[in-house]
Amino acid sequence: MPKGVPETVPADGLTTRQRRNQPVLAVHTGPGKGKSTAAFGMALRAWNQGFDVAVFQFVKSAKWKVGEEAAFRTLGTLHDETGVGGAVEWHKMGEGWSWTRKHGSEEDHAAAGLAGWQEIARRIGEEQHRFYVLDEFTYPLKWGWVDVDEVVKTLVDRPGNQHVVITGRDAPQALIDAADLVTEMTKVKHPMDAGRKGQRGIEW
Repeated sequence: MPKGVPETVPADGLTTRQRRNQPVLAVHTGPGKGKSTAAFGMALRAWNQGFDVAVFQFVKSAKWKVGEEAAFRTLGTLHDETGVGGAVEWHKMGEGWSWTRKHGSEEDHAAAGLAGWQEIARRIGEEQHRFYVLDEFTYPLKWGWVDVDEVVKTLVDRPGNQHVVITGRDAPQALIDAADLVTEMTKVKHPMDAGRKGQRGIEW
């Protein structure tokens, strides 16, 4: 898209405004760092536009101090108190629709993952939010805990103008095919290659 102008315009009968305002399904996948970071950057833009934002984290531990979560919870409070931006919900292990890999059986994890997806699907059907981040959601798809075809159908048929961003490695091909925007993060170089662990302000 040189200078932000599409190279081709489809003969779909839509006006430029209608085409521009179509909801987006985005997938951030690949082995490189930055998939979730990019998704939260998009969520920040959505919040600034006054969109209702909901984040569902599927793998990261409840004990992991996620900097984006603290920032978005603060933005949610700002919205509640002043009306600036949009409402924010953040769900993860212990409080939302995820699981911990350290406790319970494989069946427990699968059931929790499926319950999480079912709650998201319900919200999508009711148009409860305007912008969704399904963080690390490719993993329950890869592990067979959630049916890929069901997810794709729900997302493709979602009503209204709901944007959805899904992150995680090894995104299934059916999801990639259904998405409007797919970005693959490729690792060229990483501090861990030199024995350096994650650090404050970079990883959290």
